Amino acid sequence: MKDKFYQYIQDLQNTITSKLETIDGVAQFKEDLWKRPEGGGGRTRVIENGAVFEKGGVNISAVHGALPESMQNYFGVKDADFFACGLSLVLHPKNPMVPTVHANWRYFEMYDQNGNIVDQWFGGGQDLTPYYLFEEDAKHFHQTCKTACDKHNAEFYPNYKARCDEYFYNTHRNEARGIGGLFFDYCKATDEMSMENWYDFVTEVGNSFLEAYVPIVEKRKQLPYTETQRNWQEIRRGRYVEFNLVHDKGTLFGLKTNGRIESILMSLPPHVQWIYDHHPETGSEEEKLIKVLQNPKNWV
Repeated sequence: MKDKFYQYIQDLQNTITSKLETIDGVAQFKEDLWKRPEGGGGRTRVIENGAVFEKGGVNISAVHGALPESMQNYFGVKDADFFACGLSLVLHPKNPMVPTVHANWRYFEMYDQNGNIVDQWFGGGQDLTPYYLFEEDAKHFHQTCKTACDKHNAEFYPNYKARCDEYFYNTHRNEARGIGGLFFDYCKATDEMSMENWYDFVTEVGNSFLEAYVPIVEKRKQLPYTETQRNWQEIRRGRYVEFNLVHDKGTLFGLKTNGRIESILMSLPPHVQWIYDHHPETGSEEEKLIKVLQNPKNWV
């Protein structure tokens, strides 16, 4: 399973980066191959200063070795080895009318001292973070997620949409990071779902990413915007940074397993603002977004 999924994310990385380069038309992804001293490595691809994408990364990694003590405590195990692979992407467009997007699909195995698999699971999801709310974009993104989920189980979309709303939430701000999407984790074999079934589901979602995001980019990338709207984008990016550094489990796992810091923090945007006690004007488009972030809604 680990070899099969690792091959899948390598192919998916190629597909996604190729499409994004075509959309941008100017910038290309810079590839950075790296190795982890304790075992494994990855292939980081970063795009910067493009016509459409100000900064973005589409990274894959496959790491293995002894599970660090901090993670042993987290999982409640001792002297375990692990393997983890996944694809993680974040794209920060230049135009504030185009939303930031994040996606991740991953697989994890844990072994006893004899090398036997004692636990394994899939996780992942994809979510959208707009700076200006176009409801038709939110509906398109969520409908694409729902369509992918419904092919496998009618309960997946409502369950994983709710988990996404719960997970990508800045509790210290009492607002969501964005308008959500899907979030699932610890997807393990059951009587209803084998690991092969979970593989089929996770890859279905992975394959739906470009369909969910690209039409939105194409529709919004040429829209005019003002300096004031750009400032709002940078203020909202600050909230994105806060979530990733305070709450995100993937960032925490990467740091605690001696992951590659440049790859872990590629999710951070290049231009960000923190304005003291900032509040949008009453009745503005900016306030419209905040109200939705404070009260996540059903889009489909």
